[in-house]
Amino acid sequence: MGPRLQIGPHTVQPPVVLAPMAGITNAPFRTLCREFSAGKGLFVSEMITTRALVERDAKTMRLIHFDGTEKPRSIQLYGVDPVTVGQAARMIADEDLADHIDLNFGCPVPKVTRKGGGSALPYKRNLLRSILREAVAGAGSLPVTMKMRKGIDDDHITFLDAGRIAVEEGVTAIALHGRTAAQHYGGTADWDAIARLKDAVPEIPVLGNGDIWSADDALRMMRETGCDGVVVGRGCLGRPWLFGDLVAAFESAGARPDSGDAGASAEPGPPAATATYAAPTLKEVAGVMRRHAELLGEWLEDETRGVIDFRKHVAWYTKGFSVGSEMRKRLSVASSLAELDELLGGLDLDQPWPTGADGPRGRTSGRNRVVLPDGWLDDPYDCAGVSADAELDTSGG
Repeated sequence: MGPRLQIGPHTVQPPVVLAPMAGITNAPFRTLCREFSAGKGLFVSEMITTRALVERDAKTMRLIHFDGTEKPRSIQLYGVDPVTVGQAARMIADEDLADHIDLNFGCPVPKVTRKGGGSALPYKRNLLRSILREAVAGAGSLPVTMKMRKGIDDDHITFLDAGRIAVEEGVTAIALHGRTAAQHYGGTADWDAIARLKDAVPEIPVLGNGDIWSADDALRMMRETGCDGVVVGRGCLGRPWLFGDLVAAFESAGARPDSGDAGASAEPGPPAATATYAAPTLKEVAGVMRRHAELLGEWLEDETRGVIDFRKHVAWYTKGFSVGSEMRKRLSVASSLAELDELLGGLDLDQPWPTGADGPRGRTSGRNRVVLPDGWLDDPYDCAGVSADAELDTSGG
């Protein structure tokens, strides 16, 4: 059966989580990922700002709508004010809006960190503690998890302190992106930090995030860090079938007896298998692209809006294929399913999956300096609050 992850009362098997990404992990994309994984894994909503949720913003209320087959229903909240975060968590619990709440402390975007939000916030230990305490209290019986980065930069590392605070405040599990805010999405993720966090908080599961581009990467992260599960973000952009690969790889790993013991059971443990799966042809990729656009149109109740929203996915889906810059441009300005069908039909659909297409996807930039509020680093234990305008609809982690 392979390894499993326990998030409160919810068993996640295999221990694979879709990372929340604003504008990406909406209901249509989650549907695609779940179809490829046969519903196995945990698929988290787009990041939801607590203030917008408490105020019942119409767009936000649509974003938290789950398909009846999504179990467990998982919402990621982003907030900077303990009271508002607590109110949002209580609203989710009281109105049965979700089964699991994740908290985002990983966003490295300058317009967020310059206000003290996102990956800057865990530096203020007491503020972090207050937010976690209010969230757990508000959530009641719902499990609360958190996602964070290593710290602000190499001179201001926070993940070990934040991990202990999370345990003390009743957080159920922690996901760590092995980069600092200064790294943004550049360089290489520090998987050793994930292993260190696992050693520091043995009471709860630790999930690893960063540089998982294939099922083999996920298996290797589990082996090398001892983490309890993996969180996949940019690696699934334009590749929702990655979750099918992950299920196959983890189940294959769990089916192998331990070395030297032919009768060993296939209970959870560090996977040692190598992923084997059939990479899709361009024809198969085109079919997924078409379905993705169609699902977006159904979700938005407007075909044109759905195809327009799909445009940002074109480059990710076609990466590595011989499509041509002019065709990519035409696909990226399509405005109807009929137009999309015509363009996709004109591709050389017999192309096999291109060699080297499994690498980095999405943002890969790094930064040398994190923009912070004046005096933010003076005292990590002061109780200074964060400006409300730090709570923006911005993805990241």
